[in-house]
Amino acid sequence: MHIPSLKEVVSEQEWQLRCDLAAAYRLVAAYGWSDLVFTHISAKLPSSLSRPGEHHFLINPYGLMFDEITASSLVRVDQDCKKLSDSPFPVNPAGFVIHSAIHAAREDAGCVLHTHSRAGVAVSAQKCGVLPISQQSTFVLGSLAYHAYEGVALRDEEKLRLQADLGTANYLMLRNHGLLTVGKTIADAFLNMYIFEATCRIQIDAQAGGELVMVDPKIVEGIAGVMKTATAGQGANLAWPALLRKAERLDPGYRT
Repeated sequence: MHIPSLKEVVSEQEWQLRCDLAAAYRLVAAYGWSDLVFTHISAKLPSSLSRPGEHHFLINPYGLMFDEITASSLVRVDQDCKKLSDSPFPVNPAGFVIHSAIHAAREDAGCVLHTHSRAGVAVSAQKCGVLPISQQSTFVLGSLAYHAYEGVALRDEEKLRLQADLGTANYLMLRNHGLLTVGKTIADAFLNMYIFEATCRIQIDAQAGGELVMVDPKIVEGIAGVMKTATAGQGANLAWPALLRKAERLDPGYRT
């Protein structure tokens, strides 16, 4: 499949965002979090690259596997998921309902990442939700929200309830559906999802064994400061360059 490069067509800033987002799609596939052509990762373009008073976003072309996505195949859309760039690929407005709601409510939501992984859906179906049984879970519990299942997310009327449930949290468990993370950057959203997915896999594995040991609630309360120290104040920026090198080893074609 030949996709003409947009590197010389879009601004340098947009091209970098496209490369980072394409890398995130490839990494999601590599870590086994993808669901064929379904689910999305959306990234908000800087206001300087959008029309006055509007927000523009990059999203995956509907129908491509995550390990096929390239920087040039990503589609630029508006808040209603209408295509703003000349692209041969369709987009999925229904799939953008959740993303558009979060981007609209959270000015800090530079990237929204949503998965339907086996472990994520499994924990989302458990009444207890995320349990404080691992170091990973303590990072999630410090900024976790839940949203009840209302069927396939097709209706705009669900947006207000979704926004209210999310609030200022960066981790959202969509009951009976999957996981979602919010980040200021693509790197932030990806690292959040890595931790969220690990939390759920550990929980499912641990529940198959003996009696569980819970983490002291006081540890969860102070986790934000611990996380900042653990990443030397860099947050996701500490891991993202290494993740980009991994994406490069997997297939440098994502940057085309």
